[in-house]
Amino acid sequence: MPEGKTIAKVAGYLMVTTLIARILGYVRDMVIYSWFGQTYVTDAYNAAFSIPDFIYMLLVGGALSSALIPVLGQYLARGEDEEAWKVTSLVLNWAVLLVILLIILGMVKTRALITLLVPKLPPETIELATGLTRVMLIQTFFMALSGISLGVLNARKHFTLPALGGIIYNLGIILVGVMLARQWGITAFSVGVVVGSALNFAVQLPALARAGIRYYPILNPNHPGLKQMLILMVPVVIGLSVTQINLFINQNLASGLPEGSISALRLAQRIMQLPVGIFGISVAMAVFPTMTEQAARNNIAEFKRLFSLGLRGVFVITIPAALGLMALREPLIALLFQQGQFDAQDTLATAQALFYYSIGLFAYSALQLTNRVFYSLKDTVTPVLAGIISIILNIALSILWVKPMGHEGLALAYSVAGIFNMMLLIVLIRKRLGHIGGGVLVRSFLVAVLGSVVMYAAARCGATWAGSWLVFAPKINALIMILTGMGLGAAIYGIIISVFRLEETELVFDIIRKRLPGIRYRV
Repeated sequence: MPEGKTIAKVAGYLMVTTLIARILGYVRDMVIYSWFGQTYVTDAYNAAFSIPDFIYMLLVGGALSSALIPVLGQYLARGEDEEAWKVTSLVLNWAVLLVILLIILGMVKTRALITLLVPKLPPETIELATGLTRVMLIQTFFMALSGISLGVLNARKHFTLPALGGIIYNLGIILVGVMLARQWGITAFSVGVVVGSALNFAVQLPALARAGIRYYPILNPNHPGLKQMLILMVPVVIGLSVTQINLFINQNLASGLPEGSISALRLAQRIMQLPVGIFGISVAMAVFPTMTEQAARNNIAEFKRLFSLGLRGVFVITIPAALGLMALREPLIALLFQQGQFDAQDTLATAQALFYYSIGLFAYSALQLTNRVFYSLKDTVTPVLAGIISIILNIALSILWVKPMGHEGLALAYSVAGIFNMMLLIVLIRKRLGHIGGGVLVRSFLVAVLGSVVMYAAARCGATWAGSWLVFAPKINALIMILTGMGLGAAIYGIIISVFRLEETELVFDIIRKRLPGIRYRV
């Protein structure tokens, strides 16, 4: 591939593939909720899904890749390719052994784990969740392989095939689920999770082959690269688990609420995560290897510039995304999910949760970048401490708000905890690096908020106006309301931010156009 590819192009590509993967994820959810509704069946499915997801995220999906990239980056920067592959083999061998052990343990203690996570669910729901969990635990093995290969390829600045993994994963779930649902019920989608995870890893194999993969059957626990990675990984495990732990807390408390509350919270949270994945994670993943490189070269000025520009770009696009979701939440959910067993009451319950989750959308997007600032500096302790404080805050607020507000209070507590976590890390980055252009950051944030508030009013009014005279089928009515609100809101927001001529606005456009000059990468 030609050289001169840029961070913006990486981020742009990741945004596109993430968008497709998320759309397929919503198609998957549409199929599931259309067949089963927000009932004890989907409550059981969502509870079951959380355990293998948690294991993958803690041990492999985020922690290993985040710790592996800086370590491999050092070896590659010194031209020690052979040693980099030895470290990769060590990580792979130990991870596989550990994951197999955890799968066996999880199979034996499944019911106890489910009871711990959702103690107040009815016995039949816990029984179903136990069976589904045992099936989905198998995915952890394949996702472990995927997580390691993702770290290896990203460290070598290969992004294309790893980014396709999410698309293949969701396609596998949908196809297997649809084919077998009539015979196996909700279990079919659990089997689809296993198939999808296997395909997720398989799609990365050609990229690994082109990277010149070499495997060593070694288990040397004293290798300095492995030790360094473990030192980095342990705090990252805790740091990256913050979001999942907060969701577990919500899930635990929601198990005592009316049937379908867990499903409403999970579905709303997944919708909120769309902008986080499309922009926040894409930018963070694209910038992370470069930030690590600049930190290794002690080029702090460029390091801070990348962080500031990236964070402002996150604000400019995710704040209006949050207000847009809040303004159009009812027709959006009705359009996507209201069919079959998913009725108007399910739409309302999900929309209520989405409103409060959206408050913290910009913060959880920003956390994708702020956490990696510290990882680039090989400081994995600070995000952990900040994360622990946010968990404590989430627990306190969830307990305080769950009785008067129900599942809405749990969503609000999650958002407030995320905002606090983001603000704390930004303050600590300022303390660590010195001046980071705080005035510019605040200005961008306020401009984005101002434009988004006006946009919210316009989108809400536009959608309401359209809905007042529409007489078509419900799905068509919802689509027209969304398009009217989005069009009017986007136009007004674009006019407002263009007046202020923000630098980061150009970054966003450059990402879309894939033209920002800068760092090279390979695919």
